Amino acid sequence: MDIGSLASTTGADWIGRAPHEELRPKTHPLLPSNDPFYQPPPGYQHAMPGTVLRSRDVELAFLGLIPQRAMATQLLYRTTDMNGNPEATATTVIVPADVTPEHPCPVLSYQCAIDAVTSRCFPSYALRRNAWAVGALAQLELLLITAALAEGWAVSIPDHEGRTGMWGAPYEPGYFILDGVRAALSAERLGLSPSAPGGSTPVALWGYSGGGLATAWAAELCADYAPELDIVGAVLGSPVGDLGHTFRRLNGTFLSGLPAMVIAALAHIYPDLDRVIQEHANDEGRALLQRLEGMTTVGAVLRMVKKDVGVYLDRPLEEILTMPEVQHVFDSIKLGATVPTPPVLIVQAVHDYLIDVEDIDELANTYSTGGADVTYHRDAFNEHLLLHPLSAPMTLRWLQDRFAGRPVTDHLVRTKWPTMFNPATYVGMARLAVIAAKVITGKPVRRRPL
Repeated sequence: MDIGSLASTTGADWIGRAPHEELRPKTHPLLPSNDPFYQPPPGYQHAMPGTVLRSRDVELAFLGLIPQRAMATQLLYRTTDMNGNPEATATTVIVPADVTPEHPCPVLSYQCAIDAVTSRCFPSYALRRNAWAVGALAQLELLLITAALAEGWAVSIPDHEGRTGMWGAPYEPGYFILDGVRAALSAERLGLSPSAPGGSTPVALWGYSGGGLATAWAAELCADYAPELDIVGAVLGSPVGDLGHTFRRLNGTFLSGLPAMVIAALAHIYPDLDRVIQEHANDEGRALLQRLEGMTTVGAVLRMVKKDVGVYLDRPLEEILTMPEVQHVFDSIKLGATVPTPPVLIVQAVHDYLIDVEDIDELANTYSTGGADVTYHRDAFNEHLLLHPLSAPMTLRWLQDRFAGRPVTDHLVRTKWPTMFNPATYVGMARLAVIAAKVITGKPVRRRPL
């Protein structure tokens, strides 16, 4: 197939499968930054967004050590960056064993909290067997990914920060996610598109924290960017509604490494921000940002405990933050400029030490005022880390309803009972505990009975 005909084709697996050198049980997989699989072939920019450029099968393992029975397929696909230019990134797709084009299943795009610049934290690396990714949050999120798989859903896990780890970039996480779904649906070997004429595969989105932020971008952009996808709902877990406010809130705290890494990534995207850093940060500060780019999420947090980035500047921090170049970045990366068209479930802890609940209150009101169907779980008895697993049973039930086509009955729903006070939470947590035990021991996880 030549590039001219490729440009009019969506989703052809036109390069073919990579050899199976990745299935080597005693070696570490190559980092995405060093792995030729991630380099798009010449002419890829002429392909349609969502076109599969390359594919391979990989083994998954919990924490890189405990092999999982489910095999996964990785797809490199053509997508779009924040400026509308061609780009490529990867997604890891896990499909239930009994899925065929005659018996397709729903697709869930699950966005991990990558929250780092280094490719060591990309899920396409961190979820693989023998991956050396200590401190990558995606390795823990395999438990919830497996819970979704146990529902009978195929799961696409995109590298939503792209090949260069652009954490915090606006728009492009949404493009990467939506094109990852397109790639998964168009890859014939996965069997996710129904064979019946006119059929469509229902798609949902889910992510928490940094993954919630990426999911929100996809929910906001899907109507214009990928109108052909049947997106039935999106779960935005603590979605970092205002990164500028979050930076001010976390600087100098135990979690100051998180906003510092965002600045390190954004400096590659916004030349004016990079110029401000070069002009006003001292040598130690610039060297620190470079080191942060190579650290995992946990490593950067431990390295930056209670550090104030203001000590690396030649002017007061607040003066730097109010400069037009910096304020432009904060304004452009704030959610809420577009209202999602699919129903959304927003999950947020009131006592969240990382994300200010008032930022998420504002986002929920913006979405609902703009016409979105919003269910807002504003949990008064939880904090950031615990709310993700504790809200998972509620999230899975909400997604089940969306896949079943059940309507959202009210335009804006605010849940009244914290997850800790809901008996259904403990029933769901018991099932999640069984799934977690099987993941940790490497045993097969069976699909939930219909």
